[in-house]
Amino acid sequence: MKKLDTSNYSVVVPYLMRVSVNNLFARAVIEHRINGAVYVDDLDNPEAFYVEHPYGMSLLFGNSENTTFNSEFAAYIQNSDNRRDRDIWLQAYPSDWDCVLDNIISDKSFIENGRVEMNTRVNFSFNKDKYRALKSSLNYDSCVIKRTSEKEFNEMPGFVVPKYFWNSADDFVQNAVGFSLYRDDKLVTTAFSAFIHDDMLELGMETRKEYRGRGYAVNACSLLIDYCLENGYEPVWACNLANIGSYKLAEKLGFEESITLPYYRLLK
Repeated sequence: MKKLDTSNYSVVVPYLMRVSVNNLFARAVIEHRINGAVYVDDLDNPEAFYVEHPYGMSLLFGNSENTTFNSEFAAYIQNSDNRRDRDIWLQAYPSDWDCVLDNIISDKSFIENGRVEMNTRVNFSFNKDKYRALKSSLNYDSCVIKRTSEKEFNEMPGFVVPKYFWNSADDFVQNAVGFSLYRDDKLVTTAFSAFIHDDMLELGMETRKEYRGRGYAVNACSLLIDYCLENGYEPVWACNLANIGSYKLAEKLGFEESITLPYYRLLK
């Protein structure tokens, strides 16, 4: 695998546009929205690609038949040289890669080291009618919701929060949007645009653990969906199938499961 210089990311675009599953996180890297990494099989005429977002999401795509690249990629995900310093979530497109990855992770040493977990990634489509039925029943009286500012960017705790998806608070305020919910003057939930590309806006959301299950996430997310509908964006949602809370929240907000694909958690 050869690391592609950021000045040459444009060569990846035609191949990335062929990926029909949710790839907005990869686009964020390719379009220089956030600093990530891109690896290819050949610097001059690349056909196989691996894009890694700093949050830990990654996408493998392109030609799956380059044995040299596949061997080097196997070493990377097995982390035999301790090159990776964190866990990575991997998805691949097209399905031709599934066989390649199955061969890699079935390696005895890989299994013995326990460095991979098999999951399922779910892409959703948005049903506007279902959302509108929900919207009519929502009550916002018990909370205060405001546009997410630098203050919430810096203060919202958790894992799915704006600071992991945007380069800085200034970057977020200028190029993104979010809604933060307060209860009794305490910051409880933030729903925000993790990625915005063309007419698509992917939702990210976090609620403090002690406030979960009370409907606050629905209220905050609904304002972000309203923003999408008012400004011509398609709301986008994707999550790990094992994340029951995210899956159920998506369904409640009018999202419907559309695509599932293998999702690999690669442990460091």
